[in-house]
Amino acid sequence: MAKTNKIGYVFMMIALLMFCCPNLASAAPIIERSVQIGSSAADANNISYDFTFTVPSSTNIKSVSFTPCMTANGVCGAVAGFDASLSTLTSQPTNLGDASGWTADGTQTVLRLKNVANLTSPTALVPTVVKFSGVHNPSAINSTFYIRIATFSDNTYTNLVDSGVVATSMAGQIAVSLAIDEQLTFSLAASTVNMSTPTVSSAGTGSSSMTVSTNAANGYSISYSGATLASGLNTITPMSSLAASLPNSKQFGLNLMQNTNPIVGASKTGLGSGMPSAGYNTVDQFKFVSGDILAATSIPTNTNTFTASYVANADGLTPAGIYSTVLNYIATANF
Repeated sequence: MAKTNKIGYVFMMIALLMFCCPNLASAAPIIERSVQIGSSAADANNISYDFTFTVPSSTNIKSVSFTPCMTANGVCGAVAGFDASLSTLTSQPTNLGDASGWTADGTQTVLRLKNVANLTSPTALVPTVVKFSGVHNPSAINSTFYIRIATFSDNTYTNLVDSGVVATSMAGQIAVSLAIDEQLTFSLAASTVNMSTPTVSSAGTGSSSMTVSTNAANGYSISYSGATLASGLNTITPMSSLAASLPNSKQFGLNLMQNTNPIVGASKTGLGSGMPSAGYNTVDQFKFVSGDILAATSIPTNTNTFTASYVANADGLTPAGIYSTVLNYIATANF
């Protein structure tokens, strides 16, 4: 008799559970749950909430809710500041059934979506993605809350199919700043150039290189200044206009090119946008005008290396001596 009573009590408990809590009796746990929130700023408006989760069964679903609570289970305490009443779907969800027809149905306290006419069941154990926008974040900083996910077989959020919980928080924001100063890098590879000796049939040559870069908004310019080659009162005539090298004459000039007559110099190298200026950008043509701009660019640029090619000629009447000069190279950033 006692055994019969015990069986009766068991049936009564099952019946009571199904009568009071029919949803809980059939729900299975949603797995692989996550949420990506567009901003962690407390009380921020118009924020995206992107959910990814996997339903364990292929039961037809017509509505889904995402309820923020202060605890993972038990009575759901409302999360202060959270507001989904203006939420919308960023896109149609994936793997909830039909590919269209889903609409946001949020309230102030719950993110929801539904599809009254959904006829297709989700594929079990395949990730589902639901993306909302227009959500107002909770107001408390550094607070953890829990979003309870539930799927329903009807469009009134009543007949529970599966459920799960994902934890998240409004950890606030950290403002990170970085100051990048105005920069100009300019260097000369050598301070001395010993040119070869010219003859009445060949030019004297030499070269030097310079490297430049800048983050200036309007780039840079490189200019040079100085006098022509001189030995005491004797001078080598500067090439005041663009001209070719002419042995057995008095000439001194330069360019920024790789020349073949005479063989001297190199083309520019590097990833920068700098270019030799007019008057100094023609192969086998040379010039010397103190104050001229040798190279320039009008935008911020990575490094370029330019080679200055020097050419000097002397005729048979040029007095013997050591001819020299000091040239000043100046790089100016255009901020």
